[in-house]
Amino acid sequence: MIPETPSIGGQPSFFVVAQLFLFRRGARGSSAMAEIARPMTDDDLRAFAEWTSKLPPPAPPAEPPAAERLARGRALAQQRPCATCHNPDFSGREQMPRLAHQREDYLLKAMREYQRGTRVGYGAAMTEELHGLSDADLQSLAHVLAHWGRP
Repeated sequence: MIPETPSIGGQPSFFVVAQLFLFRRGARGSSAMAEIARPMTDDDLRAFAEWTSKLPPPAPPAEPPAAERLARGRALAQQRPCATCHNPDFSGREQMPRLAHQREDYLLKAMREYQRGTRVGYGAAMTEELHGLSDADLQSLAHVLAHWGRP
């Protein structure tokens, strides 16, 4: 439960391998993760990714969602192709991460980094998808994804 740190349980294996590779190359901005990934072989990356994909996904937050932010986040998620890439239940697939029940502070941090172009992704897809959204919009999206599936 480290602030702005994702839960890796239930993430797609391919996504985890790709992220570890980026950390190993120093292309992702975390010196701690770069140090962990640097000595890993390709087989190590694959084994670790396979193991983490079998961990249980994170549970939704214990606190109830804020109704207004939840409604705004749902509307934004429906206006964007979020569910096309990340699956309708936001469970993730292939190189797209699981977003459902991820830490809200981490989701917001990641979206802000994608929007600014300071986070490496697969091309510019996330930067383009988040273009034009206000910080309040990003907060609403992070909120609905963290609380996904709750009324």
